[in-house]
Amino acid sequence: MNKPLKPLLWLLLAVFTLPACNTEDPEPENDEELITTVKLTFTPTGSGQTVTGTWQDTDGVGGSAPLVSKINLARNTTYTVRTELLNESASPVQNITQEVESEKEDHQFFYQASGGVFTTATGSTQPFTYKDTDKNGRPVGLSVEMKTGNSAGNGTLKVILRHQPKKDAAGVAAGDITNAGGETDAETTPPFEVAVQ
Repeated sequence: MNKPLKPLLWLLLAVFTLPACNTEDPEPENDEELITTVKLTFTPTGSGQTVTGTWQDTDGVGGSAPLVSKINLARNTTYTVRTELLNESASPVQNITQEVESEKEDHQFFYQASGGVFTTATGSTQPFTYKDTDKNGRPVGLSVEMKTGNSAGNGTLKVILRHQPKKDAAGVAAGDITNAGGETDAETTPPFEVAVQ
């Protein structure tokens, strides 16, 4: 009676053991980084003064209101704008910009201006032009170009970073966030205040 059972037991043992040997550990999740600070550096083409604006929220959502510096720019000037992301709640301070640069295919910045302080880019409805791309030739936006208008005035500038946006969706490559989808990694709310003098 026991003889026929032994091969059956060995077969059952093999069936339950083999999948366990072939099972791989799941990939570790890519935890979202905390972004407490967004810095914008406006470098004018040709001569002129470089201007830096900082949006800072070190205690996170639900704490004190973010500290936002006012950005004072010159009229009728083209600026290269570089965006830097930091986690200043960590010690030492973490530079999140480097992570975005290493994962360009998964990130895209969008810039939303109000008040008419920036002119719209040629052939676009957006007030900026992307200056950098990922390995697929699609925009990233750590570096963009913006131009101020001829008149003095005041407006706002919001910066939004999307994770895994649909970069091939309609309008997204030109900076329109409408069809981008993805998840928001950072958003400067309230936006920067911009004065053109």
